[in-house]
Amino acid sequence: MFVHVTSAANAPRIRRSGIRAAGHGQGGARGVHCFPVLPSYTLTHQWVRELARFGSRGGLVAVHLRLADTEPVLVGRYTDRARNAQETLRAAEAVRRIAALPDPRGWEVFVPRAVTAREVHRVRGAPRVAGWRHLPDAHGRRPCTCAGCRERGGYGARRLRERLPHPLDGPPPPVRVLLERVAAAGDPGDPAVLREALHWFGMRRRGPLDQLRPLARHPDPGVREDLVWALARWSTPGVAALLDGLAEDPHPDVREAVEDVRDG
Repeated sequence: MFVHVTSAANAPRIRRSGIRAAGHGQGGARGVHCFPVLPSYTLTHQWVRELARFGSRGGLVAVHLRLADTEPVLVGRYTDRARNAQETLRAAEAVRRIAALPDPRGWEVFVPRAVTAREVHRVRGAPRVAGWRHLPDAHGRRPCTCAGCRERGGYGARRLRERLPHPLDGPPPPVRVLLERVAAAGDPGDPAVLREALHWFGMRRRGPLDQLRPLARHPDPGVREDLVWALARWSTPGVAALLDGLAEDPHPDVREAVEDVRDG
């Protein structure tokens, strides 16, 4: 028996036709994320609080589903998904593997297909307070309030940002100061110094494109990638042409950054 957490608005459709393969799994596969039903009620519904952070329609429900013991599924921590490190097991073995773990928080089971209505056992309301948020061990840690980690519009986000301001939140130094830092970094330049300067340039709407253009040929791919993100919101003429050149960069991270900027 497995449990899948979804919006309550999806419950009528799930009872009628099952669960669509809307989840994104390892290697770009589409399917359904779920977790085994364990003796611990809290562990079984551990994903509820984390999924609630992203909103729902009418609250959340827990969909209990039955799979054949020989059904192939992907098993692993959610962090293993990006590294293609999740393991393919049969459903029965997946339950045994997770149940035997000393700490199964953060683990998931991915069914690489849709779930039929006949496999849905029942749909019930999900508990609102079970599980973890952000990370399985986040409770008690000092939260990071940088632009990449903080939750915009989340409950208490403004008070948290005021109480724990992040040193990289700004305001950015003047352009003259940033250009002096870039020049002082040398040729080709210290990557750490250049990436910090590009971080501040990324907070602006316009900037000295001609002075930063040589960084597109910097030997460190991290500098070139940060250059892409720094230019992402600029309205300075010539940005599109520079991004066109970076779209042909030999490093995949730089090319992917250009794609993300253009898709966003």
